[in-house]
Amino acid sequence: MEIFLIRLLQFMLAISILVLLHEGGHFFFAKLFGVRVEKFYLFFDPWFHLFEFKPKKSDTTYGVGWLPLGGYCKISGMIDESFDTEQMKQPAQPWEFRSKPAWQRLLIMVGGVLVNFLLALFIYAMVLFTWGDSYYSLKDMTYGMKFNQAAKNMGFRDGDILLRTDEKTLNKFDVDMYRDIANASTVTVLRGGKEVKVSLPEDMSLLTMLKADPVFVRPFIPADVDSVMPDSPAMKAGMQKGDRLLAIGGQSIDSWNEFDDRMGRMQDVLAAATTPADSLKARTTTVVFAHKTDPAKRDTVQMVLNPDLTLGVGRTYLGTYYKPVKLEYGFFESFPAGAVYGVNVLRGYVDDMKYVFTADGAKSLGGFGSIGSLFPPTWDWMMFWRMTAFLSIILAFMNILPIPALDGGHVLFLLYEMITRRKPSENFLIKAEYVGFGILILLMVVANLNDILRWLGYM
Repeated sequence: MEIFLIRLLQFMLAISILVLLHEGGHFFFAKLFGVRVEKFYLFFDPWFHLFEFKPKKSDTTYGVGWLPLGGYCKISGMIDESFDTEQMKQPAQPWEFRSKPAWQRLLIMVGGVLVNFLLALFIYAMVLFTWGDSYYSLKDMTYGMKFNQAAKNMGFRDGDILLRTDEKTLNKFDVDMYRDIANASTVTVLRGGKEVKVSLPEDMSLLTMLKADPVFVRPFIPADVDSVMPDSPAMKAGMQKGDRLLAIGGQSIDSWNEFDDRMGRMQDVLAAATTPADSLKARTTTVVFAHKTDPAKRDTVQMVLNPDLTLGVGRTYLGTYYKPVKLEYGFFESFPAGAVYGVNVLRGYVDDMKYVFTADGAKSLGGFGSIGSLFPPTWDWMMFWRMTAFLSIILAFMNILPIPALDGGHVLFLLYEMITRRKPSENFLIKAEYVGFGILILLMVVANLNDILRWLGYM
């Protein structure tokens, strides 16, 4: 429950910041060009609101709605999600949106997207300035990588060190590495001190690579024991810090990667247990390990694992074997670095949009639950701001899509007007708004339904 609340608070804070500043972008340009803003709301307020006030000598009512699905800036003389058609039947007034030149209306509409994009770049810059950046270099990972069976069928081998694709050098283990491999024709690896080129099929998919269990490729982490918990199955078996696991349940393992795969299969057996005896049997297994002080010595012991199928040992991790590359940025250096980082995030997100139109992509759509789960389970300001910047980029991109009811839909019609010098009819714009609003509701329903189905275990 505590983890849920921490993630919920982070999600609500991030969304509040992004919505306020997005609508603030529309508000700024509207006021700049003398357009009246009737309402400025955080969250939606169907039927009632939580808070509302209107300053003296102001045309704008400010408020907070109860439905946290976004916010809005109601601009006079504009066909938007309020569907205020009565206002549009009245003669146009000089302070209305429809009375302004097309270029001013265009800036008002792109104001929110512009603010979100610049906000993301600013946040990334400040994150780099405050915390810097660090990563593990792929070329330094001397143990290489661990590949799943699909990758091995293509020609990869456990222990291969990833060097480059036919298009670019592979520097660090992150989603960009997966994306580069998915878009490549060949990958060059270092195997046994020699460079080997692996040819990839044309139907490589980033989504398939990440959804596979185990995933396409992971860093190879030897199954070395970092610590032993008191009174644990491992301690009772005589394990000590520095020992290495060699086999479990009669099957050899060479890494924590394989240990996790083996535990996954044992978890399936344990889940099917219907009696205490079945449960005890599922938790009882043999473990083979080598001693740090005498690697040639092998101990084979039978142990009853903990109810969560753990041995009671701490694991080694990447930082145990490799020194991370650390980058620090001065205040002025952080701005170009943040811009490069943000543009790269946007480029990757846009590239991944092609998967949305596939069956697996549609199933991978996530709603508010999926977005909230991206935040860390503990309050971490660096991760919070990174996630906020990422969501800001998503919000900017999604809003600029040429879908009626989104900013991009309004921009599309304005560009049409500027090119043809003819305004689309108000009747057409109203109908387009209804269609676009329907599309958005449908996408929202599908995304959040996917969350529910995943929570119930059907996806």
